[in-house]
Amino acid sequence: MVSTTAVKRALAALATRTDTARRPYVAVIDEADAARTDLRRAAGFVDAVGLDRLADAVDAADRADDEAAAERGRDALAAYREFRRAAAGGGEERGDRDHFRSGPGIPKPDTGQDPTR
Repeated sequence: MVSTTAVKRALAALATRTDTARRPYVAVIDEADAARTDLRRAAGFVDAVGLDRLADAVDAADRADDEAAAERGRDALAAYREFRRAAAGGGEERGDRDHFRSGPGIPKPDTGQDPTR
């Protein structure tokens, strides 16, 4: 298991690197995209980098006319925001109520409960 501290160090190194092989915004978007598949890694990404920095990376990709990276970044940003809404119990905003509904009960034979309940 990768610690949050290790993730923070790795992302900081990616964001400040000076080589030209990959731009810093691409590194942020790549990590955001890859981290979506693992809950712990996603939480580490949000904690270490944050959604504001991801949004800034998407803007940088747009400015650089890197549509592929910008699209991946927008998809990742939308997914993280959905994760946050789901974690906060925000599914009801879309009408996704709890799928358990009250209905007629099954009476127990020895309780004398009304079978039409």
